[in-house]
Amino acid sequence: MIPTITAFERSPDGGKGLARDTRVRWALEEVGQPYEVRLVSFAGMKAPDHLAIHPFGQIPTYEEGSLCLFETGSIVLHLAERHAGLLPGDHDARARAITWMFAALNTVEPPILDLTTARIFEADKPWSEERLPLVKDRVRARLDQLSAYLGAAEWLDGAFSAGDLLMVSVLLRLRMSGILDEYQNLAAYVARGEARPAYIRAFAAQFAVNAPS
Repeated sequence: MIPTITAFERSPDGGKGLARDTRVRWALEEVGQPYEVRLVSFAGMKAPDHLAIHPFGQIPTYEEGSLCLFETGSIVLHLAERHAGLLPGDHDARARAITWMFAALNTVEPPILDLTTARIFEADKPWSEERLPLVKDRVRARLDQLSAYLGAAEWLDGAFSAGDLLMVSVLLRLRMSGILDEYQNLAAYVARGEARPAYIRAFAAQFAVNAPS
């Protein structure tokens, strides 16, 4: 059965690959699973039929038969457990890869999202100039730790895994801020992720939806 995911009818990022459906597309491409996409408008995300699948009215969702999932971490983990290619066979290495999935979404991404909020949605606030450096410092604190752990390694724990897929996806959100360029090994790490054929296919599919006509 071919699964169906949902994606923005028109992504706020204009197709730069930052919308979270790109992460799911990438995972599907990595494991070689064909999929279909149902595009959803902003109004459609709040409609009862979509809320029945995603109670918070967001994208992406994942439908496969009677199974309906939301949250990218959950969807990527489901795919990684069902198909070979995103989790190691060794039990301990598998557990470590899953740990990095949680670290990407729960530890590294929150301050990065806060930076996006501060730079875009709070830029006109009277306290924005004072708050922004504090937010950037919190991002750099996490990147200092991640950079120290990664060192000169190619991936976080041996071979590429779902942990790397999510971590690269999270770090991509920093590109426009310039902060990622302050960490040579992390910038190279992200570039390796973007160079994977599966990511290239996923990005192209997301971009095609949002490319100017």
